[in-house]
Amino acid sequence: MMAGSGLRFLVLILVVAICGAASVFQPISDSHRSAAVDVFVPVDGSYKSLEEAYEALKTLELLGIDKKSDLSSATCENVVKVLGSSSSTLKDAFYALSVNGILKCKTGEAVLKDIVSQLQAGVKGAKSLLDFYYSVRGLVLVKEQFSGTDLSLGDAEAIFRSIKTLSQTDGRWRYSSNNAESSTFAAGLAFETLAGVISLAPSEIDQSLIQTLKTGIQKLFDSIQKYDDGTFYFDEKSVDATQGPISTTASVIRGLTSFAASESSELNLPGDKIVGLAKFLLGVGIPGDAKDFFNQIDALACLEDNRFSVPLILSLPSTVISLTKKEPLKVKVSTVLGSKAPALSVKLAQALSSRSKDSSVINSQELKFDADSATYFLDSFPKNFDVGKYTFVFEIMLDDSANEKVYITEAQTKVPIAATGVISIENAEIAVLDSDIGSVESQKKLDLTKDGAVSLLANHLQKLRLSFQLTTPLGHVFKPHQAFFKLKHESQVEHIFLVKTSAKKSELVLDFLGLVEKLYYLSGKYEIQLTIGDSSMENSLLSNIGHIELDLPERPEKAPRPPVQSTEPYSRYGPKAEISHIFRIPEKLPAKQLSLVFLGLIVLPFIGFLIGLMRLGVNIKSFPSSAGSAIPALLFHGGIAAVLLLYVLFWWKLDLFTTLKGVSLLGVFLLFVGHRTLSQLAAASNKLKSA
Repeated sequence: MMAGSGLRFLVLILVVAICGAASVFQPISDSHRSAAVDVFVPVDGSYKSLEEAYEALKTLELLGIDKKSDLSSATCENVVKVLGSSSSTLKDAFYALSVNGILKCKTGEAVLKDIVSQLQAGVKGAKSLLDFYYSVRGLVLVKEQFSGTDLSLGDAEAIFRSIKTLSQTDGRWRYSSNNAESSTFAAGLAFETLAGVISLAPSEIDQSLIQTLKTGIQKLFDSIQKYDDGTFYFDEKSVDATQGPISTTASVIRGLTSFAASESSELNLPGDKIVGLAKFLLGVGIPGDAKDFFNQIDALACLEDNRFSVPLILSLPSTVISLTKKEPLKVKVSTVLGSKAPALSVKLAQALSSRSKDSSVINSQELKFDADSATYFLDSFPKNFDVGKYTFVFEIMLDDSANEKVYITEAQTKVPIAATGVISIENAEIAVLDSDIGSVESQKKLDLTKDGAVSLLANHLQKLRLSFQLTTPLGHVFKPHQAFFKLKHESQVEHIFLVKTSAKKSELVLDFLGLVEKLYYLSGKYEIQLTIGDSSMENSLLSNIGHIELDLPERPEKAPRPPVQSTEPYSRYGPKAEISHIFRIPEKLPAKQLSLVFLGLIVLPFIGFLIGLMRLGVNIKSFPSSAGSAIPALLFHGGIAAVLLLYVLFWWKLDLFTTLKGVSLLGVFLLFVGHRTLSQLAAASNKLKSA
């Protein structure tokens, strides 16, 4: 049990260390590449749809993983089939062309003419944003893949205006004119579509339309969401949104980069928000969902290659610095996909301690550069740099001013850093005190780095005192994150107490007189254990100090009893005892003959009803003869028969709730067909009277 407690404690320390590094962002690395091979797994050499095939191939291509040869045969066959079919949808044609751009499938000129005609017809007959998107972007793909093909849109400006009518004042867009709900995801699709219209236009689009679109983009950024760590993201505002923040953010980024690539004028976007979008996508880690994985990598690739600004990411191989090992601080600066950054300088502007955030222990320290590893490092720290938690503030400066038009960085990047070291444990002692005058009855010096064999005696009128001093390598008082004192009775009942740390020392005093009830009046031998740990402490310990013999009063009759302890610590995870249940003996049923008599009494009114119908001379002469009138009458009588059958089933096996549901449905049905039947009979009767 002591080993288990130590394991749980070490797990807690690990969690604390991980949480401290939660806001450190790393560019795409080999871990993404290995994960992509597992996420984008084809079934029998192909994917379920061309959309999935494109997302897989595009992601693997951007990550530098070559899987084309494994998928080209079956996938290309599907591409040619879709492009050659006149019944293919615009969406299928778009993804077929997208896959064809990667695999370079062999498609004939006849197929090319057919698909161009289909896409051009799709542009003319488009009634929604998605129709415009798939047809226009499909024509852009044809233009990119088949050079020399004339695909210019003669009425490009009219098409631009038609799409622009779906925009909203807050920068979001609607999917169609019939849908009043706005969408941020649709805004990204609209930007991509309009970028395609601009690239296919035979002449320049009216600049007032372009300027209006840029104004909408600025308004869209006003609704961007933000986290406390400086990350930005786009999300849908509607309650029933089907797109998550990853796909929505990726859609906007794709649209912005496409629009910036097609428009010669500069797209002025806030640099901190562009870096924040990149940090959000990197902060996701490795998505387990293939769609999110594709959106993450594709959006980062768009940020890597765009015309408005390429974000640079500052990352640290490790956010833990060991003062004992004299490890240097290492920093890397790269693009979001891990490509090398241009020539620049990295400066450590400040190092703020968690103990005193107003004072900085490091100020304006420029980091050295190692060209072989492309790493910036700080190999020495000032003498006042002690163990603890810090916030390092970095600044990145580009050496060439021309690169400022291409790359963008944060003004300041804050990174949590943990400095670790060996903590000195001094003046450790444990003593038994008399509770009335506080004099020391017995006292033992402790070496907490080793398991001791301290043996103490005490009764309920005495106290137990444990004290020690923790100091950092610079001699400052160290307050550990966790310090626990545990007493474990020979019956396996455990009691844990928190050791408090003051400005001078760490101390715990146990008054046994006030603890007799908590100790369940259990006299006998108690094992003593001390646990000290902190994420900044390299020598965290779990020390078995020894034992103490306690002489406590007899347990009063009404005092709580100690919980039953299992001899096997893991037995609570085993199978539980079988629960045996004896059902109540059924009550005696009446005789069979009595039940039959009762059944006869129930059926008797129905027989009387049939005899009454015969006496009244009921006939079916008035039953409608035409097909239009006979069908409702048949349905009406059939519904009545169904209700009677439902009553029989209720008597036989159905429960009350099921029967009521059936009756309610049949009642609505009978109301409709019965009204229709009676209306037809009344109309026929009126005709006879008028005749």
